[in-house]
Amino acid sequence: MRRFLPRFMAATAAMLVSLAFVPSVIAAATIQDPDPRLEAMKIEALELVEGRAKLVQEIVDQLYSFGELGFQEFETQRYLTGLLEESGFEIELGVAGMPSAWIARWGSGRPVIALGSDVDGIPQSNQKPGVGYREPILSMAPGHGEGHNSGQAVNIAAALAVKEIMERENIPGTLLIWPGIAEEQLGSKAFFVRDGIFDGVDVNLFTHVSSNFGVSWGQSGGNALISAQFSFTGETAHSAGSPWRGRSALDAVMLMAQAWEFKREHLQPAARSHYIIVEGGDQPNVVPQRAKIWFFFRERDYELTKSQYDAAILMAEGAALMTGTEIDTIQIVGSAWSRHFNKPVAEATYENIQRVGLPDWSEDDQTLARGLQRELGQEEGGLTDSIGDLSGPVDLDHSLGGGSDDIGDVSWNMPTVTLRYPANIPGGPGHNWANGIAMATPIAHRGSLAGAKVQALTLLDLLLRPELVDEAWSYFNDVQGEEQEYIPFISDTDQPAIFLNEEIMQRYRPLMEPYYYDATRFDTYLEQLGIEYPTVREKPIAQ
Repeated sequence: MRRFLPRFMAATAAMLVSLAFVPSVIAAATIQDPDPRLEAMKIEALELVEGRAKLVQEIVDQLYSFGELGFQEFETQRYLTGLLEESGFEIELGVAGMPSAWIARWGSGRPVIALGSDVDGIPQSNQKPGVGYREPILSMAPGHGEGHNSGQAVNIAAALAVKEIMERENIPGTLLIWPGIAEEQLGSKAFFVRDGIFDGVDVNLFTHVSSNFGVSWGQSGGNALISAQFSFTGETAHSAGSPWRGRSALDAVMLMAQAWEFKREHLQPAARSHYIIVEGGDQPNVVPQRAKIWFFFRERDYELTKSQYDAAILMAEGAALMTGTEIDTIQIVGSAWSRHFNKPVAEATYENIQRVGLPDWSEDDQTLARGLQRELGQEEGGLTDSIGDLSGPVDLDHSLGGGSDDIGDVSWNMPTVTLRYPANIPGGPGHNWANGIAMATPIAHRGSLAGAKVQALTLLDLLLRPELVDEAWSYFNDVQGEEQEYIPFISDTDQPAIFLNEEIMQRYRPLMEPYYYDATRFDTYLEQLGIEYPTVREKPIAQ
């Protein structure tokens, strides 16, 4: 575990301890005796963010139209960095060995607050927004089937609003905006950490799309992950004329996959694992010389996940031995620690969520939501109308696991929280065209704007309440730091898998370009596409 001293020493050690671990006292003090200066700035920040509603809509719609996959987010990079550079941020491109990565920095002094959100899309999820059933803009093309087109709108609108206040009031502090590159491949954040992108950061505020507001603290219920590709080499031969002279790399891949299927019976309930065959030969009448299989290994913590990966290496060696082939490469192409979020910052964020509240959904918004839910065979409850509770730690001994996010690596290196904001429709399957339907509509625009308001308020808390940063580091060092030591899954020599998705985007980008959103000609992407909002069916068509 990296150890850091608290960054601000404005309070005594006794006060830090008493405040850091008694949230009700903190909340009561905040409610009973608010800082008038901070309160005035929060009121102003809400107005400044509201005044950027058009900017939020344009960012959301623009990124939706790009629909870029991981490590290939170049249009997204150009658009966002251009916008931020015009707003006075210093831009650095290609950070941590990833050409599509970037950071934008403004300000000086402490605290240094990072604002991050993912920007990559999902394969084959291209979808007309506002249409409550399957209707792609471009068939089989990538799209934003998780909603990663919206998070940077949240961060940028919040940062620009707070920047305006900081400039006028001469408030010290540094804002660092960064993108989650290739999150769907868990491909970037461990490299950001390793290469020092977050060195000197006091708090990291992350955002992720959801169908409701939410924030949590402590150990999350998601899994850690290792993403690895196993490549085998053999020898070609005529599959019918002299197959005995060949050594099939595909046989090795299939034997490894079959071995893993037998392994599944002996995995714990929280474990998740999945694979695809990336390369399996060129045609059936040639014994494949090269083959490659890509695995995701997921478990609750570092040791359990690493044990899956180690077992897979043994299976690969056995498969090569049985087929007379060789293991060419074993490459970790992505990884993620399980997430642990910061309690004091989560509590402050939750107060701001309660203050902002959910958007006022229109009847059109609700019609689209219910229409999609009907299409998916889900309960037609529409959009969320109540905020849930602040979530606490999950008991990993009783966790059934789930998804992964490489924000976990960041969370084990500095105080971090993830703000979930209400920009999507409940009931989607995830990583699917259905999860993109709302993401360039008023639902996403309203929800992202609400998220930006919360993010702006939390930024002001961190800038004007130095004790909050101290409390965050006390929790990070004295509570989270006592649980386990951060050991990255990647080595010092591993490199980002920037080749991923290159061929897919080379195929589809020229076809997608005519559909890029043109904000100079159209008010919204819905208008550009000629979509009547909302468009739904009374009855789903049987699949």
